[in-house]
Amino acid sequence: MPQIAHLECSRCHAHLDATTPQTVCTQCAGALYVRYDLASAKGVGVRDAIGTTAQDHRWSGMWRYGAVLPNIPPVTLGEGWTPMLPSRRHANLYLKEEGANPTGTFKARGLALAMTMARSYGIKKIAMPSAGNAGGAAAAYAAAAGIEAHIFMPKDVPLANQVECVAYGAKMTLVDGLISDCARIVGERKQEEGWFDLSTLKEPFRIEGKKTMGYELVEQLGWSYPDAVFYPTGGGVGLIGMWKAFEELEELGWVRPGKRPKMIAVQAAGCAPVARAWDQHEAVSQMWQDAHTFASGLRVPKPYGDYLILDIVRQSGGTVVALSDEEIFASLRDWASNEGLLLSPEGAAATAAYDHLIATGFLNASDRVVLFNTGSGNKYTDVIGEALGLSESHVGFSA
Repeated sequence: MPQIAHLECSRCHAHLDATTPQTVCTQCAGALYVRYDLASAKGVGVRDAIGTTAQDHRWSGMWRYGAVLPNIPPVTLGEGWTPMLPSRRHANLYLKEEGANPTGTFKARGLALAMTMARSYGIKKIAMPSAGNAGGAAAAYAAAAGIEAHIFMPKDVPLANQVECVAYGAKMTLVDGLISDCARIVGERKQEEGWFDLSTLKEPFRIEGKKTMGYELVEQLGWSYPDAVFYPTGGGVGLIGMWKAFEELEELGWVRPGKRPKMIAVQAAGCAPVARAWDQHEAVSQMWQDAHTFASGLRVPKPYGDYLILDIVRQSGGTVVALSDEEIFASLRDWASNEGLLLSPEGAAATAAYDHLIATGFLNASDRVVLFNTGSGNKYTDVIGEALGLSESHVGFSA
């Protein structure tokens, strides 16, 4: 791994060796960042060569940014380089369609990188808690890497996530509780079972996969920043990864000079620990009690990286927004009927937040904005169908 210089704690800035598997900082349990020697990748010449290297007929996807990723043969299913779709109704609004990824969500990016590194390290078994989509992606990439996967998810996750885990051969456990309860089980059993913990921010490489969203949106906008980025925030790794990407882009000289985008973290009102901490001017969040929302990916009672999310939002001049399930569902239906896009509930939280911040004057219609739809709505047909009042007997045509 010649490009990796070391791992750095995001909290105390201690350095750790990257040649052996690491989880969190050994001194303060902070999340770790991968730091590279970027000298060879600096300059627009390297940047402009991205995507022009001979790839035959292959799809390079997020691996087009190999100059800022570990130099390891990837475990890939074709993730990354997702479309940036202009809104049909808002001239300066773009939607990054992460539902185009393998397994239908942005989780493919982080798990592709994490499983690539796990295979490289010789790890044989992984375990992780999931609110649903990460579990499905972990199962897929573990199958591709030849690694045994143990996935713990709340029992009420969308059916698609359960089907994925079983079909890909993962060991799935459905838990009567939340993702925090799933995480507790993994923590209690991992040492005895010999599992490597692939939980959100409990290892450094899922951030590296997610950061490619930041590189992509900047490249797709002509190597320039938008004015704001809306990101549905459960664990928040995508938001953290994109901010890391912006730091690297500036160090590399790949981005046009200018102010970084306002980062808008979006949560559901039924589970809004980061929004509450933001409103109360706190540096970390508190555990959210009785978490509930039909946007299952946002049902994270206390993100491990809450301190990073809040700090990034403050640095960027952004904000944190929490919307009710009613507002989220109304936006989901609005975008389906007027834009032809069936968003995930989490993606619809971002579109609802955009309408809210335009209405309140936080943003102007002239601002260039990127919204993330973090997954395909087709993975939520049971949840969306229930919200629409549909059942199998109501769907389809009769003779």
